[in-house]
Amino acid sequence: MGWLDALTGKSTRKATGPLADYYAATAPGPDTPLDQLPMLAVDVETTGLNPAKDRILSIGWVPLDGRVITLGGAAYHVVKPESGDGSVGHSATIHGLTDDDVATGRPLSDVLGELLAALAGRAMLVHYEPIEREFLTAACRKLYGSGLKVPTVDTLEIERRHMERMATFPRGEDLRLPRIRQRYGLPAYGSHNALGDALATAELYLVLADRANGHTLRAMQVR
Repeated sequence: MGWLDALTGKSTRKATGPLADYYAATAPGPDTPLDQLPMLAVDVETTGLNPAKDRILSIGWVPLDGRVITLGGAAYHVVKPESGDGSVGHSATIHGLTDDDVATGRPLSDVLGELLAALAGRAMLVHYEPIEREFLTAACRKLYGSGLKVPTVDTLEIERRHMERMATFPRGEDLRLPRIRQRYGLPAYGSHNALGDALATAELYLVLADRANGHTLRAMQVR
């Protein structure tokens, strides 16, 4: 029984290709100290919010080793649409990617394979976990026969918990990545670029981890 079987009680033997290789690696345990925790900050940009009908347009990631951002391992890829996937539509006004941009991108299978290799042995760091979880799980099921299960830390969730402990309940855009960074004195970056948002999330995590209510992955993770 592998680490995921122990975590979920479900077999991952049906996973194939890069996903099977990912599951063969040892993920960090919940008691891993934050100072030693290997993570991968990940951001995906999509045509919408529904993985059943929308698609991934780009993926960016940045590794963290303990409390150090390792820029040498950062990557960014635009994803080429499969036949029949259609235009990026109005979503281009958000992420800035045009039909011409994605037409010169790489196949999702190639990009996802590289992401899984980079993620092996690490926890995943995101801002607003449902987007990355749902889209990456849908892509893994389609390409590799099983969903993606990974220890995940969500900077939005960390800040939400903190605000509620302080009896300052978030409203409106209080939990958006740029707004939280502004509250902690971090520089303003452009939003909705997958690599830029992954780096922005990694930087924010380092600030939040300094005053976290706990010093292990267990205290920080969503799942």
